[in-house]
Amino acid sequence: VSTPHSLGILSASEPPSIGRFRRGYDRVILKPLLNFLRTTGAPFMINPYPYFGYTDKTLNYALFKPNQGVFDNNTGITYTNMFQAQLDAVYSAMKLLGFSDVDIVVAETGWPSVGDPDQTAVNVENALSYNGNLIKLVNSNAGTPLMPNKTFDTYIFSLFNEDLKPGPTAERNFGLFKPDMTMVYDVGQCNSCAYFYGTSNTGHPSTYFYSTSNTDHPCTYFYSTSNTDHPGTSYRNR
Repeated sequence: VSTPHSLGILSASEPPSIGRFRRGYDRVILKPLLNFLRTTGAPFMINPYPYFGYTDKTLNYALFKPNQGVFDNNTGITYTNMFQAQLDAVYSAMKLLGFSDVDIVVAETGWPSVGDPDQTAVNVENALSYNGNLIKLVNSNAGTPLMPNKTFDTYIFSLFNEDLKPGPTAERNFGLFKPDMTMVYDVGQCNSCAYFYGTSNTGHPSTYFYSTSNTDHPCTYFYSTSNTDHPGTSYRNR
């Protein structure tokens, strides 16, 4: 059982040092949950999406591109990307409740490649920039300013576009591949020989996982959870 959370659980996140969980949720729901995770040695799973927080002025900050940064007066830290700031805001909220020792896993994050006409920042170039720079950051083992040298298992949403999903165009276009299995853009998922493992009752995997934990070099895994009783590995880079 997994319990990923959107950043909607935070009542404050800017600057990251004042991050705190929503009142009521903090001690009634999240404190018991974090205590359970500590007891079982499981991570706290979050879905940070700079895509949903950017403005025209903070686009480069969201995409890991050169920018003037955002200064946190409480810590003296200048953040150069929104992703690390979001993680540190969650960390600050956890620390406030006494759970700074619980690991964090990025269960979802990504950037769409196609959007509606008024979404000028939604395109292949920016999707490639976000996911590509994200992988570089994860691979660097740099962690965040408040969690230096810490490795975060990170899941990119999504492996495939969801062409039948209702709502805005962008919601259907977070994938690295199209439903017909042709590539939308190459963020490094096809840099080495790959092969498929069979999985029952599923046409293709749905999640792209990037991790550097316990390996001598970066590795990528694709998991499928659709139409199965449990996740099954369906693609692996070697």
